[in-house]
Amino acid sequence: MVPPDSEQTRWFTEEVHPHEPALRAYLRSCFPTLQDIDDLVQEAYARLLRARTTGLVGHPRAYLFATARNAAFDQFRRDKIASIGGTSEIERLGVVAAGPDAAERASHNQDLEMLHAAIGALPDRCRQIFTLRLAYAMSQKEIAAQLGISESTVSAQLVIGLRKCTAYVRTFRRCK
Repeated sequence: MVPPDSEQTRWFTEEVHPHEPALRAYLRSCFPTLQDIDDLVQEAYARLLRARTTGLVGHPRAYLFATARNAAFDQFRRDKIASIGGTSEIERLGVVAAGPDAAERASHNQDLEMLHAAIGALPDRCRQIFTLRLAYAMSQKEIAAQLGISESTVSAQLVIGLRKCTAYVRTFRRCK
């Protein structure tokens, strides 16, 4: 247990915890089908604190959001595995989707999940840059300054990320 006056407590209170409202809003908007945001936030905090002990956290806010996103992807994977065995239960329920709205929502949610999975499959640095650009609308100059890399590296990683996400989506749609 960490004493309340420790450096880690101070760091968490000043550098991480102020971002919780924005993190919750981000998770709700990006993952509307997830039920327990509290669990994701706690998991992100735990992962962040473990990573800090190894010295991997240079930008706590960016790391927190990326970690929470990855925890959400992990949750989707676990749910997908669990739901495969439960499909026979659906037939016994006798529930029929009401009209095209349900189908459109399902298609939209599936597209969002596919995009999240495509981004999640990117290499770490590429995913970090891609997320900062798309989710936080940071300029290439801001990303370069925050990560301590050149703008040309940011640009190259964004192109790589876009190409890989496009290829991922095309592959997924072909398999459908």
